[in-house]
Amino acid sequence: MTTTAGRAATEAPAGAGRPYVLLSCAMSLDGRIDDCSPDRLVLSSPADLDRVDEVRAGCDAILVGARTVRRDNPGLAVRSADRRAARLAAGRPPTPLRAVLTGQGALDPAARFFLDGAERIVYRARPAQVQAPPALPAPGVAATLVDLVDPVVESLLRDLHGRGVRRLLVEGGTTLHTAFLTAGLVDELHLVVAPFFVGDAAAPTFVGPGSFPFDAAHRLRLAEVRQLGDVVLLRYRMS
Repeated sequence: MTTTAGRAATEAPAGAGRPYVLLSCAMSLDGRIDDCSPDRLVLSSPADLDRVDEVRAGCDAILVGARTVRRDNPGLAVRSADRRAARLAAGRPPTPLRAVLTGQGALDPAARFFLDGAERIVYRARPAQVQAPPALPAPGVAATLVDLVDPVVESLLRDLHGRGVRRLLVEGGTTLHTAFLTAGLVDELHLVVAPFFVGDAAAPTFVGPGSFPFDAAHRLRLAEVRQLGDVVLLRYRMS
């Protein structure tokens, strides 16, 4: 069953000076986005993975946190050849710009994040009074490194907007989700719920503690409910 309450917007609020931000996450019934095993936990169905690929193809950039790069080693590429071809026909690169937010920039140069010709940016969170010159995360790795000022999320979004990014997909993990949501800088939330429990208190959660602008008195607007195989997509409009 699909219930829809209006089409999603494609632009950030007028005058925002930042990209339109979609935050996408798959979680278990007990709110976990992974387990504690060394292997990546698959929470999405094949139909949902194809939906995520379509969403990626419609974005200008994809952002993840450094822990997600280290633990899940995501490629962050558009998988469908037809979607890559459509992007090329529209004068866009086949895969959106890849961005990662890290504390100090220590990333494995062999990570899939760095492995093909997609444009890459490594954002490093640093105090406003400390500015280091741009450098690569490792010798021989083609990437742009940008040191951010506080507030970090706003600084990152301004930089992406200045690079022509108008639609940003945020794909995890917990720290990044929490930072964007508590800052009130998410326009659309795609939350997929898998039909099982993880049951481990040490497993990472969708978000951590924080002061969220959407609480019991300020509820999100549900724009869509969609079954995709054995998982359910909940799409919320936040702006």
